[in-house]
Amino acid sequence: MTKNTSFKTIENAIRAKQFMPIYLFQGEESYYTDLLTNLLIQSVLDEVEKDLNQTIVYGSETNVPSIINICRKYPMMAKRQLIVIKEAQALKNINDLIHYVKQPLSSTILVINYKYGKLEGRKKLVDEIAKVGIIFESKKIINSKIPDFIIDYLKGKQIEINFQIAKIITDHLGNDLSKIVKELDKLSIVIPIDQKRITADLIEKNIGISKDFNNFELQNAVAVRDILKVNRIAFYFEQNPRNNPLILTLNVLFGFFVNLMICQYEKDQSQKHLMQVLGFKWNFQIANYIQAIKHYKPTKTMNNISLIRQYDAKAKGVKNFSVNQGKLLVELLYKLMH
Repeated sequence: MTKNTSFKTIENAIRAKQFMPIYLFQGEESYYTDLLTNLLIQSVLDEVEKDLNQTIVYGSETNVPSIINICRKYPMMAKRQLIVIKEAQALKNINDLIHYVKQPLSSTILVINYKYGKLEGRKKLVDEIAKVGIIFESKKIINSKIPDFIIDYLKGKQIEINFQIAKIITDHLGNDLSKIVKELDKLSIVIPIDQKRITADLIEKNIGISKDFNNFELQNAVAVRDILKVNRIAFYFEQNPRNNPLILTLNVLFGFFVNLMICQYEKDQSQKHLMQVLGFKWNFQIANYIQAIKHYKPTKTMNNISLIRQYDAKAKGVKNFSVNQGKLLVELLYKLMH
């Protein structure tokens, strides 16, 4: 098999009961690796076969010799046995699995779920797995693509959401897909049967995102240097720190000024061209940048990017021993606009 097989290809094969002896699921984004792992748990064995033929272990609680011993056993009253190593990044001496991988049993399906990274420095093991099994790397989705993920996910549940509200959810929850899906599933349960549409009121009541005071509205206000609105939102964030973590706000502001700098150095600053450059699909996405070009000079934009980096470090405790995160945000926003 080839390395880095696509998610859809693997999913379709599993649903068609076309199994391979070894699966390595790895990468920074655990949402997709967990989806495939759970799909195998659901698909390989019938419920009555699982008691005797399914073993799920965690990397921190087992060792390679034990795993190899289980893998080399034959199934009991079933065609296959399934062994799943969850959080395999915590498994010591994982490279020793190569002794089994070189000669796997056709009746054993071994799933290695390696989270938050890759099997770096273990090229021989990865190459051997590629010869007999499936390798899938789940990469982090960039923030600009997450609203589309939210729209598509809800569409699969026959629920509508507009891009603007999807962006508000993204700005509030960050790029952790598992966390986002958990909140979307919660919304899909509480949504009225006759509505089937996610609204700003719904997310405010159930996720805690204010429809008036959120990172999306903050970015809009910063773009046009609306000091009064910025101060109101900053005060709200300071009073509600749990629902408005500073790190997420800094990520939004950083992304905004980086994109603004790109726009400022484009010769063609028409709406159509800038949307193409930034990969935007909706007119309202570029409106802020067209306005911000009038309010910020390129030198100020570059200085703001540097400022946000400094305050990101402070938010993480670097050279900051007393100022709370709410005060840091107020201080930063003042400097960004003056």
